[in-house]
Amino acid sequence: MKIEIPEVKKLVFEMQIPIRWGDMDAMNHVNNTSYFRYLETCRIDWMRSIGCQPDPQGEGPVIVNAFCNFYRQLEYPGDVLIKMYASDPGRSTFETWATMARTDQPEVIYAAGGATTIWVNFPAQKAKTLPDWLRAIVTP
Repeated sequence: MKIEIPEVKKLVFEMQIPIRWGDMDAMNHVNNTSYFRYLETCRIDWMRSIGCQPDPQGEGPVIVNAFCNFYRQLEYPGDVLIKMYASDPGRSTFETWATMARTDQPEVIYAAGGATTIWVNFPAQKAKTLPDWLRAIVTP
């Protein structure tokens, strides 16, 4: 199965993450749960870079759906190059998409995934309209 990243998307962040020995499983390749950690790390670092720190007494982002498609096996040692994109801003949500490649083979996609993010008022536990500053960042 191949992930279809929308044609209208915006590259919002790139980072490298080292593959750790402990990311491997008994089959000597990166365990599927580690891919989700890589995606999470990239998403959190991107959000911090744009000043999007969740405020438990106020508002912030919550992930309501996450997925990952695996195309090739990542193995230790190496570094993962993650490119994160944003698209489809709605009233209170937007999509993030990411590709994962090895830094020594940046043109070969090993996995791709994404998440649906919703902006919420934490104390009220209700969706809120995306702030204008965030909408501007995620709009292609």
